[in-house]
This record gives sequence, C-alpha cells and structure tokens, in this order.
Amino acid sequence: MDVPFWVWALTVGAIVGMLVFDFVGHVRTPHAPTLRESATWSAIYIGIAVLFGLLVLWFAGGQYAGEYFAGYITEKSLSVDNLFVFVLIMASFAVPRELQQKVLLFGIAFALVLRTLFIFIGAAAIEQFSWIFYVFGGFLIWTAIAQARSGGHSHDEEFKENSVLRLARRFFPTTEDYHSDKMLTKVGGKRHITPLAIALVAIASADILFAVDSIPAIFGLTQETYLVFTANAFALLGLRQLFFLIDGLLDRLVYLSYGLAVILGFIGVKLLIHALHENELPFINGGEHVTVIPEVPTWLSLTVILATLVITTVASLAKNRRDQARGTTPPTGAGDEAAGREGLIAQGPGDHDPHAVGPDEAPPSPHDALVTDADEPAGSGGATRHRG
Repeated sequence: MDVPFWVWALTVGAIVGMLVFDFVGHVRTPHAPTLRESATWSAIYIGIAVLFGLLVLWFAGGQYAGEYFAGYITEKSLSVDNLFVFVLIMASFAVPRELQQKVLLFGIAFALVLRTLFIFIGAAAIEQFSWIFYVFGGFLIWTAIAQARSGGHSHDEEFKENSVLRLARRFFPTTEDYHSDKMLTKVGGKRHITPLAIALVAIASADILFAVDSIPAIFGLTQETYLVFTANAFALLGLRQLFFLIDGLLDRLVYLSYGLAVILGFIGVKLLIHALHENELPFINGGEHVTVIPEVPTWLSLTVILATLVITTVASLAKNRRDQARGTTPPTGAGDEAAGREGLIAQGPGDHDPHAVGPDEAPPSPHDALVTDADEPAGSGGATRHRG
C-alpha cells in the first residue's frame, strides 16, 4: 500500500486538529461531562473512524479496509481494558471529576506520540528482520496467558506506583492539594508540581506499558504502517469520552480480560504462522519458508475478533443479571457510583470549586462521602478517595 506524503500530512494534520479541538472545546474549561455529552462525542469519534475505514475501502480495496477495521477494533478493545487502570489512577490521586478530562486528554496525546514512535520502530524492525514476527508472536501468546490467569480486574485493586512516578516524586516537590487545573504552582516562593501533574505522569507511564502489547498485536493484523498508525490514532481519540461514558459499567465487563486473552492469543498464533512463512532462520527448516499451515486471512481475523467481543460482552451482562437476581451485585441504573466497586464516591480536593483551591485549605477526610443522583454528570464523583 503506497501512501503519498500528502495523504500522511493530511491525516496527521486532521488528528492533531481533533486533539486541539478537544482541548479548546471541552477541556480548557474544567467541567464534569454529562452522560449525554459523553455518549454524543463517543458516537462522533467512532463515526469518524468508521468513515475513514470506508474511505480505505473505496480507495484501497477490501483487503486493506478489513485490516484497518480488524486493527481498529482490537486497539479499541485494548483501550477499554486500559480504562480499568485509568480508574485506579484517578482513585489513587483523588482527581476531582471536573479535572479528569484534562489528565486523560494529555495522557492520550502522549500515548499517541509514543505509539507513533513505537510503530515506526516496529515497521523498521519488520523491514530488516523477518524473525521479529517470532518475537511478536511469542510475546503476545505470553501476554494472553498472563491476561487469562489474571482473571480480570477486581474492584479491590489499588494502583501501584511505578519507578517513573516514584522518580518524579523524588526530584520534584509536590503540593498536597489541587490548585484548579494547574500543573505547576508556587508555594512559599518555590515552584511545585501539583497532584494533577503527578496523575498525568502516572497515566503517561501506564501508556508505555499499554503500547508494548498493543503495537505487536496490530502488526499481527496488518504490516501497513499507515493503517497501524490510523487504527491506533482513531482508537485513542475517543478514549476520553468513553471513559466517562462507561466508567460505571467497567466492573460489569467481568469477562473482558478473558476475551482479550483469546484475541491476543489468536493474533500471536497468527504472527507465528506468518513468521514461518517468512522464515529465514537457519535452524528452522534449514532457513527455508514453512508453508504447511496456511496463513490466517483478514476476514477470519475480523470474524474471530468480533465474535469474541460479542460473546464476552453478552456473557458478562448475563452473569451480572444472574448475580443481580441473586442479590449479590447492586442494581444497574443511570448515575450509579462505579457499580461493583466498594464504597461510595468520595469528593477530591477542589471538587467544590473547579477554579480555585486555597493552598492552606484542609483536604476533606478520606471517610467523607458524596452521594450523587441520576441527574449528576456521567459517573459523577470521580473515584474512591485514596492518595497514592
């Protein structure tokens, strides 16, 4: 697939433009988005991704369109799984609900830059070393096994600080309270970073780990760099809205981890088969290609991915209905506090005033809870208060 430079430039410009629009139109003024706002913009971004896929179908044909859609759906599914970690991070740092959009958007922009770098490194490695497919395939199978063994995400989990975050805390003085949506502020004449900046570091460092499995996964579906980039970009662009839309439903997707394990394992096997077809390693079949097992066609990949996600979702919802009927889970409904997680939603520093928090203002007690009703913004309240 030969993509002219002007197409690349137009695509990158459009994606950057959407990020700028997101910041100016939604994030610059701190607010907690409503359920309607989140649903509307999630639908718009998904619509843009689908429209782009139809353009690929029109100009490049069904093979490339199928590869794009398979990659997009896989990356979107992995992104939903990543939202579990985002919820834990927001909880650990008690990020006020109206400030969470800014953290997510900056985190998404960082993830997009990072994944673009990984994509070009991966494409260069594939171009030079055909054996890299063995590495990608083996890694994805190992990841799938680890994903299945994890048994999904528990509401009892807590976010554990990684080395990047500990390093940031060590070298930069941090304020105890949020100062509106500021990342930097002065305290006693000295510049400090705020908990909002620390939360952003946590999101960004988590994105590094997410990219490690998502990039090999999509290279297992298409080796076209342009399609890998666009599938990743469009999957990330609507992630902020999706966070607020399904925040309270994440814990109901109890089988999502197993579904993703099946998808990653399937793609890993597909990569190993492709590696055998491209084989140049002298200790495997004397360096000759191994074509006994036919390569997995794109239509089959797309079918397996979609079928797995449908079965996973239906099975998760069915289990929740059974548990609800037995009285073991809280009832569903708009405005639920992140159903399935223990406790109510606590108010983080600055929730009462999104524009200013006095540096000498005492933070609320960790045991003070704020109960919201169905008319509050989507998933209103943020997350269980626990300062990491």
